[in-house]
Amino acid sequence: MERAGHQGCGSDCDTLVSQEVSDDEDLKTCNQFNQSKLQVFLFRVSSWRRGRRAALILVVLAGVLLIADISLGVRYNNLKDAHLTLEHAERIGKAMDELQKPQKSAVKPTMGSHKQLDIDMQDQQETIWELEHQTKSSKAYRVQIEEMTKNNEYLKSHLPMTAGGCGRCPSGWILMNSACYFFHFSDAAGLKSWNKARKFCQMYGGDLVVIDSKDKQKAIVNHLVHYVEPSKVHIGFWFGLSDSHIEGTWKWLDGTSLVEGFWMDGEPNDTNNEDCASVYAKKNFFKAWNDLTCEHEQKWICEKAPTSES
Repeated sequence: MERAGHQGCGSDCDTLVSQEVSDDEDLKTCNQFNQSKLQVFLFRVSSWRRGRRAALILVVLAGVLLIADISLGVRYNNLKDAHLTLEHAERIGKAMDELQKPQKSAVKPTMGSHKQLDIDMQDQQETIWELEHQTKSSKAYRVQIEEMTKNNEYLKSHLPMTAGGCGRCPSGWILMNSACYFFHFSDAAGLKSWNKARKFCQMYGGDLVVIDSKDKQKAIVNHLVHYVEPSKVHIGFWFGLSDSHIEGTWKWLDGTSLVEGFWMDGEPNDTNNEDCASVYAKKNFFKAWNDLTCEHEQKWICEKAPTSES
């Protein structure tokens, strides 16, 4: 029975049994030996599992490498295909260039036409500028001609006056309508009130001018328009008309009443006792009179009869 119980111990255990070692110590040693063999077995199993795992990892790595190799091969083939596509593109580009050559040949004359058109447009612009310049010059010439014509007409109208006035009107006076007139254009004598201007005229044997007809009014006003500076057209000239004796009744120096007046619009308005009349350089000689206070200082016009000297 004891031998049968110890058969699993191996040859060494059998030896120990044959030697009749049956104490507890020998049994403990046998158990330890069996445990060692079991550990060895387990170690071998563990090692086999590790080896199997390593083999599996190697297989996976081999698969990955195979897939990478296949991918590289496909990419290489794609690159070859791409290279072929670039070559095709170059060929297509060359073919398009060939097709565009006729178009480019047609564009060159068109560009030349555009350049010629630009040149023609520039020449036309210069012509337009020249035409504008000539138009301005023509307008200036017309203005000069009109001014010269007016001057000639004025001189012609005064030729009889000048011829007949030699020796008949004092220096500074002019003969017009068979009378001598003094127009105070110069600033040397200054400006005067109506009464002082009248005294000046009386000192030279005359008086303030009496403008009692349309022809006389036109001649005097046209003379003013011709000689009065544009900056001084606002300054009037005293003449021999007032209503200082009877308010509202305008009379000439000889006492005769005014019949036809040539007042500006709204005049005479007798504002602030405006009792003396003055005449201005107005193109419309029908509206050239204004009433002012007699103390207002202005220029004046004198009139007297010519002398009998020839």
